[in-house]
Amino acid sequence: MSELRWNPLLKTYSIVASNRQERPNMPKNWCPFCPGSGKVPEQYELYIYPNDFPALSYFPSVPDIRSSNLYAVEENYGKCEVVLYSSDHSALLYNLPDQHIYNLVNLWAERTIEISKDPRIKYVFVFENRGEEVGVTMPHPHGQIYGYPFLPLKLQVELDSCKEYYEKTGNNMLLEMNKEESHYGKRIITENTSFLSYIPFFTDYPYGVFISCKKKKSTFADFNEDEKMDLACILKDITGAFDMLFDRPFPYMMCVHQGPVNSEEYNQSGEYFNFHIEFYPPLRDANRIKYYASSEMGGWAATNTKAVEDTSEELRQALTKYRSKAKLNLIKS
Repeated sequence: MSELRWNPLLKTYSIVASNRQERPNMPKNWCPFCPGSGKVPEQYELYIYPNDFPALSYFPSVPDIRSSNLYAVEENYGKCEVVLYSSDHSALLYNLPDQHIYNLVNLWAERTIEISKDPRIKYVFVFENRGEEVGVTMPHPHGQIYGYPFLPLKLQVELDSCKEYYEKTGNNMLLEMNKEESHYGKRIITENTSFLSYIPFFTDYPYGVFISCKKKKSTFADFNEDEKMDLACILKDITGAFDMLFDRPFPYMMCVHQGPVNSEEYNQSGEYFNFHIEFYPPLRDANRIKYYASSEMGGWAATNTKAVEDTSEELRQALTKYRSKAKLNLIKS
């Protein structure tokens, strides 16, 4: 059973993808994403792999149930791709060369442009799940790209909020957030010419970092070569700092929030909505998880267990540790 089911309470779709129930846990002595598996090239730097258990498909099956006046049902049309970051099963994003990560950013941009050519696609969502704590069953370094036939609800709320703010003030809310965070300073983690990284004032995760573009840019397709390299470098810094924070692999969900595509309603969103990346890391300390409990899941009433002014300082110290270690490794090599 694979289909889109309309939720009239929230005015969005839920994806039914029963095929994903069959996703295996990877055997310890075999990985489908490693050379020699027969599923990927014998050598590759980056590789787009068609998802074996897609939630959305360019060739969707006919829904098993019919629509009613209240409950609409649609085909689960869309795109699901896996992006393999390296042929090395044990590779870490922050240990890859800058040029390698730049190539990854460039690949994200190319796929955003290509998937957007389909007029039925309304949103291109680039993301990465890392660690068993967020449900990862395939630990080989990889992310994913979904092409949705609708605008996901969280992105719609962000877009509508930014549009309303723009209509009232004439300002881009994400750029105003950058100014506010820069002025306050204590929540800033790092920055470079094109991007600013901070744990925002309002986040519900203790280490919920944002990476925000400093200029008015809506999607990957808007970046020039320097901006792509700057994004690669700040991704390297943040993911490296994460692993230094508790001296252990740091689980996270990394979600790229870019402007929608093929949308008449949001065709001016480039004026008021800015590209940014949101990290949702479940750890609140080295061995304790910050769970999304009833009030958060059932009421969307987020509760952060730590003040982000404190966790920002912790992450800045972890970044210093990462940079020192990276410099030492460079000298040894």
